[in-house]
Amino acid sequence: MSPVPRIACIVSDTLVDVQPPLPAVSHVSRTLADLRSSSPHTPTFVSVPAGGDPCASIFLHSPNARLVSLTASASPKLVSYLVPHLAELSDSPVVLHLSVSDDLSDVLLLRSAVPYFLLSSSAQQAHDNALLASRLARVERKLIVHAYNPSLSDSSLEEVPEDKIRQFLVGVPPNGAANGVNGHASTDEASSVAHQLYKFYEAAALATLSLVRRPFRPLVSHSSPNPHTVVFLSSSQELNITLDGVSFVSATLLNPLPPTRILHAIPASVSRVVVLEQIHRWSFKWTPLYLDVVSALQEREIEQRPTVHMGVLGSIDSITDIQVQKMLQSVAAEVAPPHLQLGTISGGEKAPSVPPHIPKHETSYTKILSHVFNDRLEISNSPSLVSSQGEIATSPEFALGRVRGQLDERDELISAVHKLLQSKGVDADLHSLLANWLLSKDDPVKSKTLGDTIVKALRQSPIPDPFAARILDLHSHLPSLSRWIIGSDAWSYDLGASGLHHAIASGLNVNVLIIDTLPYSARNTNDPSRRKHDVGLYAMNHGDVYVASVAVYSSYSQVLQSLIEADRFSGPSVVLAYLPYETESSALDVLKETKVAVDAGYWPLYRWDPSKEREGKEPFTLDSDAVKNDLQAFLDRQNHLSQLVRFKPQFASELVSSLGESVREARKRKAQQSYNEMLSALDAPPLLVLYASDGGAAEKLAKRLANRGTARGLSTTVATLDSSSIEALAQEEGYVAFVTSVAGQGEPPQNGRTFFKALNAAVARGDQPLKKLRYTVFGMGDSHYWPRPEDAQYYNKPGKDLDARLEKLGAERIASLGLGDDQDADGPQTGYKVWEPLLWKSLGVDAVEVTEAEPEPITNEHIKAASRYLRGTILEGLEDTSTGAIPASDTQLTKFHGIYQQDDRDIRDERQVQGVEPAYSFMIRVRMPGGVCKPEQWLQMDQIADEHGSGTFKITTRQTFQFHGVIKRHLKPAIQDINRVLLDTLAACGDVNRNVTCASIPTLSRLHQEVYQFAKSVSEHLIPRTTAYHEIWLDKKMVAGDALKDFEPLYGEFYLPRKFKIAVAVPPSNDVDVFANDLGFIAIIENGRLKGFNVAIGGGMGVTHGNKKTYPRIGDIIGFCTVEQGKYVAEQVMLVQRDNGNRVDRKNARLKYTIDRMGLDVYKAEVEKRLGYSLAPARQFTFDRNIDDFGWAVGEDGRHHFMLFIENGRVQDEPGRNFKTGLREIAKVHKGTFRLTTNQHLCVSDIDPEDLPLIKRLLSQYKLDNLEFSGLRLASSACVAFPTCGLAMAESERYLPILVDKVEAICEENGLRNDAIVMRMTGCPNGCARPYVAEVAFVGKAPGTYSMLLGGGYYGQRMNKIYRETVTEPEILAILKPMIKRYALERLEGEKFGDFTIRAGYISPTISGMGWYDGMGGEGIHKEIL
Repeated sequence: MSPVPRIACIVSDTLVDVQPPLPAVSHVSRTLADLRSSSPHTPTFVSVPAGGDPCASIFLHSPNARLVSLTASASPKLVSYLVPHLAELSDSPVVLHLSVSDDLSDVLLLRSAVPYFLLSSSAQQAHDNALLASRLARVERKLIVHAYNPSLSDSSLEEVPEDKIRQFLVGVPPNGAANGVNGHASTDEASSVAHQLYKFYEAAALATLSLVRRPFRPLVSHSSPNPHTVVFLSSSQELNITLDGVSFVSATLLNPLPPTRILHAIPASVSRVVVLEQIHRWSFKWTPLYLDVVSALQEREIEQRPTVHMGVLGSIDSITDIQVQKMLQSVAAEVAPPHLQLGTISGGEKAPSVPPHIPKHETSYTKILSHVFNDRLEISNSPSLVSSQGEIATSPEFALGRVRGQLDERDELISAVHKLLQSKGVDADLHSLLANWLLSKDDPVKSKTLGDTIVKALRQSPIPDPFAARILDLHSHLPSLSRWIIGSDAWSYDLGASGLHHAIASGLNVNVLIIDTLPYSARNTNDPSRRKHDVGLYAMNHGDVYVASVAVYSSYSQVLQSLIEADRFSGPSVVLAYLPYETESSALDVLKETKVAVDAGYWPLYRWDPSKEREGKEPFTLDSDAVKNDLQAFLDRQNHLSQLVRFKPQFASELVSSLGESVREARKRKAQQSYNEMLSALDAPPLLVLYASDGGAAEKLAKRLANRGTARGLSTTVATLDSSSIEALAQEEGYVAFVTSVAGQGEPPQNGRTFFKALNAAVARGDQPLKKLRYTVFGMGDSHYWPRPEDAQYYNKPGKDLDARLEKLGAERIASLGLGDDQDADGPQTGYKVWEPLLWKSLGVDAVEVTEAEPEPITNEHIKAASRYLRGTILEGLEDTSTGAIPASDTQLTKFHGIYQQDDRDIRDERQVQGVEPAYSFMIRVRMPGGVCKPEQWLQMDQIADEHGSGTFKITTRQTFQFHGVIKRHLKPAIQDINRVLLDTLAACGDVNRNVTCASIPTLSRLHQEVYQFAKSVSEHLIPRTTAYHEIWLDKKMVAGDALKDFEPLYGEFYLPRKFKIAVAVPPSNDVDVFANDLGFIAIIENGRLKGFNVAIGGGMGVTHGNKKTYPRIGDIIGFCTVEQGKYVAEQVMLVQRDNGNRVDRKNARLKYTIDRMGLDVYKAEVEKRLGYSLAPARQFTFDRNIDDFGWAVGEDGRHHFMLFIENGRVQDEPGRNFKTGLREIAKVHKGTFRLTTNQHLCVSDIDPEDLPLIKRLLSQYKLDNLEFSGLRLASSACVAFPTCGLAMAESERYLPILVDKVEAICEENGLRNDAIVMRMTGCPNGCARPYVAEVAFVGKAPGTYSMLLGGGYYGQRMNKIYRETVTEPEILAILKPMIKRYALERLEGEKFGDFTIRAGYISPTISGMGWYDGMGGEGIHKEIL
């Protein structure tokens, strides 16, 4: 990489960088990033998008800066921006570092307009000239152009260290005088000015020489003695050729270049001078250096002047000694050639133009355009036109002219059709076709159909009429096309120059799509001088333009609607499309930036259709839900008060007077409270407890500490860290105890990050505002969470940082830092028991005897017992419109109703900055035993997602539907809509038996019906009997049957200790992962008949990172039962868990821990005792897979089934994959059922043979029949994780497809494209996607960081275990690449990947749940070294 960006970053006060076109990345940006991590000084950085005008940014910063540098690639557009401003900038300390290739045509246009022009022809020279230019501009306050070739590299490059560069520049005062070098001058004055400028150059060169120890010369020559020929070179590369009698002179200072220096380079022995310049495009007769040489030679006598020849210098890389000699021989001939050329010139014959790169993210919109308009789409500035039309084809001016020309030709076509209709030689059929076309000429479908028929008729039966011939000439305009011009937000900076104004004012029927790429997080980093115009407002003010603001990663349906409306609008349309990105990285970042921008109102979604105004309708439609909801809430309040006052005028005065009374009462209460607090404080020192907590552990500890302080007579207050501020703590007179846990990779928890930022900023400023503060800190963490030595710094990092920074700010530590470690015997309590007494001692209350019993912490068991059979205060919480949330205790109860409270974590930080509560919403999970859904139920689910949810829904690993983004006021309507199709959400979550899953076996129709009915019967048998669900959500309307009473015969008032999951498998497919469930029924089939089930108990996936008391476990088979006995066996297995499960520690409350604590035989005996009989011995069975059987299958009853692939179960529409729409269309005509699978896929089942063609057509139309995926992708699965899951520590659903892209490329390299490897990912260790029975799995630990697990069984018969505790994507790929290659080369016949990793010695097999940690980290040479 060229050294120039580094020099510019080090020496500049302000650095303006013009970005290269994507996908290239600016060298300056990368250099600046490195510099920021190692240097105390970084310049003010201004990024200008590719094609943008940097002049405004330079003007803004140059008056007050000691040095402003511009880094850019020279281009005709950039030069056109710079030229008008060079005279104004000439007395400013500005250096323009312009990169060039082997053509100086563009950059040399600046030469005569600037005080100094330096040209570098090597990497070392570029380094030295960059220093010289910076010194010269800074000292003399002059504008300097420095042209250099960034592609030149030099392994021997000697770079000056940063500290020496600073010493070289800092402290050197500017001369500060204009020196009289500007304006118009006479010849003598100009000569004097040039001489003065050259003296300044020599002074700066001498100073720079002392730094770099290399000389600076305006002309660098190498020659033999007494040459007969001098070759002057103006080149961006060195020509290293030596010839006898020839002197080569390279120009490094092109302006000012004194004639004396030129004459000095031409000895008296010289008879010929050849001037070669790398100028391939020049509109003048003479080139600049040639004129300088000829002018200088005028000072010699005529007889002493050598002959001067001018030529073009091409690429130096290919020039040889022989080529130079041939050129010089041609010059020596009697008749010298008129045009000299040395080296190849790439543009000698017009090189084909290369289409510009289209960033991959922008295809999101182009794909939608292609999908919506198909053959009608005409992109008037399409990059595909560049090859035929040149680079100008992508400009808006060209595109607008092209559209105007096409529309003019279409008008001519319409006129020709009119004329032909008036002709007498047209038969009736053609006449009818032409007339119908005129009536339908703007119809997207009819205009094309009729047009094709007209062309066919005219060609088959030619008419001797000039208008018929003209119609054939213009037949391409018969279809009604949708014409689009696509541009970037760079067009928004200059509406006139970009052509936007012309498009808006043209009145043409053209659509403009402007893609705005500025990320919300970078909105304040742009140069304020480069003001982006509000194109939407500008266009709306014009009055006759359709305008829409859209964001594909926020609302796909709104994008579709806007594009269709824009196309239908007769006149100009402007669609502003948001697509925030800086590099072509993951689409995940684009999604997050979009969500924040739309939610914050930075990018509102709206549509403006002037045609509606003409119809008397409202032309403006606001589509942003967040903005719309806030506006609606405000209007509701205003309307409510207005109606009250209108109905009862005295209300207004009463309202004001009552408000005054309320204020007075509040003041009295506050005064009394303050008085009481003051009396208490007279005897007890105040203690403020501030905590930062994500999971709740630190919060509980902080509140417990406050309660204990109160019991010792202290005046205690407890609050979150972010509720306080540095300023408030500076005034704190008492003591402050800080309690914090860790989030992510050593980051502070969410409700402490604002405080930490303020703390770090204060430390950076060197302030000491907390000299009055007396404090102590207790941190909570896990020393094994980040096991690698280089990651040890993350252990309890927030606590350690908080303690150190408070001390730096002047605070006094009253007790040493306390650290709680999850790895200690008592967890964090071990460290806490040491730290707390130190706090009481420092406060002088350590001797106080506490007689009052410490209040027992409220747990889920208390909440359940006090809930009145799951009622709690849910109903009251739903009616509270002051918040989008419900009370914390009710969030535990709503789980029993199938509802989780969540918030959008992508925008959580931004909302906190704005001072508003998180964007609360709810997840609703449907109870649907066996995963069988009727078409009318599918349609209802689809409608619920659109009307109440986020517009998408998910097929879960529990074989049911899940809706996200349901806001509180939509909860009850959504559940009532679910109830209308005889489904419910009761017991879909919570400490009860959840949705019972069963195998999806399309080929065995009768058997599937039997196991499905069995799953339904078990689910109905174990469902809670409380009427709370019907009272709260259905207004006491029953789903079916008799009224239910408040009595729980199975669960009792405490329900179960934890959740309980049941699955039914049918060998040989273990698609439900039966061993991963608390209770599994394995169907035993004999002679095609269902005889009963083997019973497996004790499976479970949940784990807590770092807590070895928790582990996954697969079930143990305890016997066999008949179909009739099945539901009673399920009941008793569940009831033994109800009575023996751990209700004290929820982390150890699942059935798997109960079995390991009691012993499998004891547990089995207790079940059999309650049953009143013993289970029969288990029978033989075989599993061979746990993935779905994709594609077509025919059942025993002759009906057809199609298993389709839905990645990670997300049913949605996206560019190129309108799965949600397609499945909706299928559901409208399908007469069979849909079967959801526990692998998150879907089977369109029970298709009658006569309906098969229709279903196949719809599957094909919406690409739902595409199974051309790798085996790895088909076997992958992920949980939801970010942004809605509150437990997620890392991405999962949104990231796994990206990782699979990269891993499947490795598989394909090794011939494993079609080999299934079961890969699963979860965002946390709770294991919703059953990662612990996958062959390879990734479990989230922090954003971008996962635990990697290997060795699971292909059909779920064996658990994997941790191979690496902490990996990021590069490490994942580095591990898997050689491992997959070795698997491809060394695997045995039929050996699966999980089995291979064990046989090859990567990992040891997992024998039991309690032994899950044994052998973690790999085996032998593959063991992780910590």
